[in-house]
This record gives sequence, C-alpha cells and structure tokens, in this order.
Amino acid sequence: MMLMPNRPSFFTPAQVAAHNTAADLWVSFLGKVCDLTPLVRQHEERFLPGDVLLLPIMEFAGKDISSWFDPETKDVLTFVHPLTDCVSYYTPRGRFVHVPPAGPRSDWASDIEPAWWKDRRYEVGRLSAKTRWIRVINTLTSQEQRLEVCSEETLGEVLERYLPYNSHACSYTWKHNGASLDMRKTLSQNNVPDDDVKLQKLRLDCDLFTPAILLHFNDDLTEG
Repeated sequence: MMLMPNRPSFFTPAQVAAHNTAADLWVSFLGKVCDLTPLVRQHEERFLPGDVLLLPIMEFAGKDISSWFDPETKDVLTFVHPLTDCVSYYTPRGRFVHVPPAGPRSDWASDIEPAWWKDRRYEVGRLSAKTRWIRVINTLTSQEQRLEVCSEETLGEVLERYLPYNSHACSYTWKHNGASLDMRKTLSQNNVPDDDVKLQKLRLDCDLFTPAILLHFNDDLTEG
C-alpha cells in the first residue's frame, strides 16, 4: 500500500459495521476505530461469557458510540447524582467494562490503567469524516466497479481497495477528465470533485453523478 510514514488507516462506517460479533468486535468513537475483540476475550476469560459488563459493548458492536463520551475530556460522560451529590459516569445503557461502580464494591479492581477507551493498543485507525463513492472503469475490459472510499485516503490507498476486483491495478495509469492522477494525493487534491452536498441541496440523485476514474493499461503486467 502507498502509505505515508506514520499515516493512520481510515475506515468507512460500513467497514466498522462488518465487525459486529463477540469474536470480531469493532466500535468507533470520537473519530477513532477500535478493535475490542481482545478486551472481550480477556474479560470473558476472567468472568463469564455474556457478563453484564459486556452487554452494552456487545449491543453496539460495529457501531459508533461517540455519544457515550465527552468530546473535550475524551472520557465517559458524567453527571452529578441527585441523591449523593457525587459525580458519576453516565451510562444509560448500563455500566460497561472499566467503568467503576457508583459506590464502594469489594469485587471492583481499582488498579485498571488505562481504561480501554484511553488505551491506544485497541486503536486500529480513524473513522472517515466523509466517505464518497467513485466509479473505477477499466478502459481495457470496460469493467466498472463502484467503490465507497474515505475522503482522506490517497489514490494509492484507494487502489488498495480496488485490488480485490483487479489484481493488476498497479499496472494501469489512473486518470480523471484526461489528466493522470497523483497516487500520493487524495481525490480532492487531484481535482476529482465531491458534489454530494450540492446535489443533495438540488434534490438530485448522487448515484447518477458519481465521479469516474479511468484506468488505462500500461505495457508491463504485474503478477497477480
């Protein structure tokens, strides 16, 4: 993949949604994408499968849980309890793993550090702030493939998404409106417009105006 040094991977919401089981569990929040599969496995080894503290996470497997967190503190939302006047975590879906109980508990391990939502070991990348659709057209075979891509991705990263449909994609020159595209730049940086907002305001079907990327075959064919 043509990645920049230390560049994070970007994921579409659809990609996150595909990881929606206990054996393969991802969530997104505050722009991050986290693989919580190891967390679920560790917790089930210590307690029981289906433990109550796992239920909120299991319920939102493959979904965005940004509403659980304060965007400024990056911590779980809090509120002042009306009876105790103490600050407590706000978990309307139920207390979940690493959230302390409201009161003293003998079975609570207070030495957990860091909590999973602060632990970068679970992070696998970033959630795209804006996804967009493109049509990749192979001018040699006339094959057309629609792809949902992240607006932050370079064309080299878009190529990686396209490889399952054409293992020789690296042997083509990618063009838009007759101009060769710089694979180190994003679609927008290559002047491939994203008119979704304009089209929605005009109440036009975005699918009818999906930008086309044309692939022109080069002489040397890479090994598939």
